[in-house]
Amino acid sequence: MKKYIALLLILYTVLFAGCSSKTSVDESDMDVVDLTSLSSTMVYAEVNNMMTNPEKYIGKTIKMSGTCYNEFIFGIGTYHYVIIEDATACCAQGMEFIWNGEHINTVDYPKEQAKIEVTGIFDSYEKFDGIRYYILADDISILNE
Repeated sequence: MKKYIALLLILYTVLFAGCSSKTSVDESDMDVVDLTSLSSTMVYAEVNNMMTNPEKYIGKTIKMSGTCYNEFIFGIGTYHYVIIEDATACCAQGMEFIWNGEHINTVDYPKEQAKIEVTGIFDSYEKFDGIRYYILADDISILNE
C-alpha cells in the first residue's frame, strides 16, 4: 500500500509540478533555490531532480532543511548529510555538505539527527572510484532549528 501511495505522489508531482506558482529551477536568472518554502513532496521531487539533472543546479545556491546525519568510513573520513523525507516518510533524499573554513573538525558540525537548515553552493567532485558526487560546499551556513 505504501508503494502505491508513493507512486501516486510521484505521479501527482510530475503531472502538476508545472502548475505550482513556486517553481525554483525553471527561472534561468534565479541563482538561489530555496527548498524551505516548498511542501515536503515538492522538496523531495526537487532534490531528486537535482540528483538526476545536476547540470541545472551547478553553481546555484541551495537552501534546504532536514535532519543531519554523519557517516564515518574507516580510512576515508566522515561525511555529513542533510536528509529530507517525503510527505509519507517512506522515502528520503540526502545531500552531502562540507562546511569550509574553520569547521574542519567533525565536532564543529551539527550533532547526529539534529534538525538543521543548510545553505551552500551546489557543486560536484569525483572520488578515486571515478564516480561523480554532488555536494553543497563553499560558504555553508548551518542553522540549528
